[in-house]
Amino acid sequence: MTLIAILLGTLVAGIGSVWLAAVLSFGVLARYTQHMLSLAAGALLATAFMHLLPEAFESRVEPQALFATLLAGLVFFFLLDKAELWHHGHEHGAGPQDHAGHDHAHGHGHEEARTGGWAVLAGDSVHAFGDGILIASAFIADVRLGVVAALAVLVHEVPHHMGDLVVLRQSSNNRRAAFIKVTLAGAVTALGGVLGYALVDQLYGYLPFFLIMASSSFIYVALADLIPQLQKRVSAKETAAQIAWLLIGIGLVTLVSSLAHQH
Repeated sequence: MTLIAILLGTLVAGIGSVWLAAVLSFGVLARYTQHMLSLAAGALLATAFMHLLPEAFESRVEPQALFATLLAGLVFFFLLDKAELWHHGHEHGAGPQDHAGHDHAHGHGHEEARTGGWAVLAGDSVHAFGDGILIASAFIADVRLGVVAALAVLVHEVPHHMGDLVVLRQSSNNRRAAFIKVTLAGAVTALGGVLGYALVDQLYGYLPFFLIMASSSFIYVALADLIPQLQKRVSAKETAAQIAWLLIGIGLVTLVSSLAHQH
């Protein structure tokens, strides 16, 4: 019975949060496509710095080990970025000069977003797996606590998934593909829940490292992919709008995370 409750809770939290984010991103806020880049950057940075990293550092793991994991994660996603750029250039049969021309024709931001999509999906999957372990632990302790944990994960993941959908939409310009990819990443929550149920004691000890790895992907995508796309000379009004949407992204994640922790 507990396992069924964990499966339901993790699926509702992992997939439900993506669907809610999609309704907002592709419906209510669809007209603000360019501003959503700023919101995505703010949401990813706030998820990492205001939610995941503090949670990881509250554990008894040595800070040096966590910082080493963060550094390793950033290097890993940099290499993943490089590998995807090389693969994309090789796929089109382009040499360095031809590839530069290809970038110029299609826009440098498109290439960066394409690779950023892989990094954010990897981070999403790791983050979802960690969420699944947390939800499973809560259900094992008490069913009511598990329900609260699942609802908290659902709510605080919505602004974060809005950012993910924007990154993936930029990478392929395919709304449906972005939705399916983020949904599959969210479904990994159920995998974390099932394994958490079977191996809760063993896996719970590694949870801080899952949180750190997810953080490294979100930080990398925000700073290496999204922020550079915003660093263009625009009017004062447009600059103010970028800053406002960045702060909205940070504020949404911070507010929802603090409310989730309170309950």
